[in-house]
Amino acid sequence: MTERFFLYDETEATKTRYVSFMGDHQRFDLALIRTDRYFGKCIVLDIQGSRFAIIGRDDLDEPGYLEHIFKLSEAEAAELRDFLYEVV
Repeated sequence: MTERFFLYDETEATKTRYVSFMGDHQRFDLALIRTDRYFGKCIVLDIQGSRFAIIGRDDLDEPGYLEHIFKLSEAEAAELRDFLYEVV
């Protein structure tokens, strides 16, 4: 077996917030991971949908971004976007 080549192997303390809320169109079960790793952006995990993204305020302003990443309708993404603007 060849020697494993790591690009990086680091451990960092993170802060994780678990949030579950019911919107008008969908229930959201999220884990929000704060880390210094991604230039102040937050790792957002959709626990029920098995999807995740590294999100900052600039990403929330990008048309269609949440719809694409989390496979949401416009209305569902608007609910998630409203919440994420409060916490990201």
